[in-house]
Amino acid sequence: MKVLVGLSGGIDSSVAAWLLKEHGHEVEGATMLIWKKDSPYPAPVSPNSCYSPSRAEDKAHIAEFCARLGIPYTVLDCSALYESTVLEDFRREYMNARTPNPCVWCNAKIKFGCLLDYARSSGIIFDKFATGHYARITYCEELGRWELRKAVDAMKDQSYFLYRLSQDQLSHTIFPLGDMLKSEVRRIDVAQGFHPEGQAESQDFYGGDYSDLIGQEDRPGDIVTTDGLVLGHHRGFWHYTIGQRRGLGIAAEAPLYVLELDSVGNRVIVGFADEAGQSYATVSQVVWTSRDDFEADKVYLVKVRSASRGEEARVRKTGPDSFRIDFLTPSRGVTAGQSAVVYDGDLVVAGGIIETSPLDKAGRTV
Repeated sequence: MKVLVGLSGGIDSSVAAWLLKEHGHEVEGATMLIWKKDSPYPAPVSPNSCYSPSRAEDKAHIAEFCARLGIPYTVLDCSALYESTVLEDFRREYMNARTPNPCVWCNAKIKFGCLLDYARSSGIIFDKFATGHYARITYCEELGRWELRKAVDAMKDQSYFLYRLSQDQLSHTIFPLGDMLKSEVRRIDVAQGFHPEGQAESQDFYGGDYSDLIGQEDRPGDIVTTDGLVLGHHRGFWHYTIGQRRGLGIAAEAPLYVLELDSVGNRVIVGFADEAGQSYATVSQVVWTSRDDFEADKVYLVKVRSASRGEEARVRKTGPDSFRIDFLTPSRGVTAGQSAVVYDGDLVVAGGIIETSPLDKAGRTV
């Protein structure tokens, strides 16, 4: 089988390519460029991030790696689409007082989307596409459906970021590291001499202050309670996110949390912990990843943040591309613009974009 491997130059993608070659597959490497030399967006403070000019400079090192493995290597420029799709969405969502997750959209539209389209249009022929993501793909014979599942290594699982992959994308994808522990992957990497021991991991998609990408001049506003009492001031609502506790600069009898961002009035609304819980959330732009509906009265585990362990909830389909989550215990992590991903054990059932405003009184538990 011929496999195209997405190579970033890091440990995981390198070991994924090596494993596939060891298993007898015909392997070819490809790197996507997402940084434009004439980009209006600033370079991050830390170069060790996905969106960075240093990623483009890694090409030479990746080419050396591919030469060592004896596999062809191609660089595909996806920067224009990345800028117009991922970064513009990021800026637009933040200015609408929402908190987007760029990695989710990058995977669905760029890494597992245009990268493969560009590869095929460049004459590259392949049966499957592989990456170094920690997740698993299975096939359900009974339903005739591809399934996305959590990785064996729960600490490295990246299924949350992959839930928007379509059935077609899942059918053409391999995750060689899904059944492995990160410690095993590191041992292989060091043993093969791909990277020095203790090699640093890539950071978030942008190693710096997100507000730098938004490109807005500071606009002073008020930090207020839900009753409108002014507690302090801020430089612009887009510097904050729902659930934030640190960096508010306000002394109070108990920790304050950001409950809501008012983009029209340029206000940051805060409250105490007992005001932060939300009993339900509504979700749109749904991808039915592994199933087309939820089981009635079944308790699922729902992640509303990538770092969340998941929260127990009942979930009900409300339309072709929408569902409602009713949490068994009020959730503090519900944030408009973020993704909510529903799990049944290790199976990713479905996911979508959170729409509910945290200050929706009908959904708030006080």
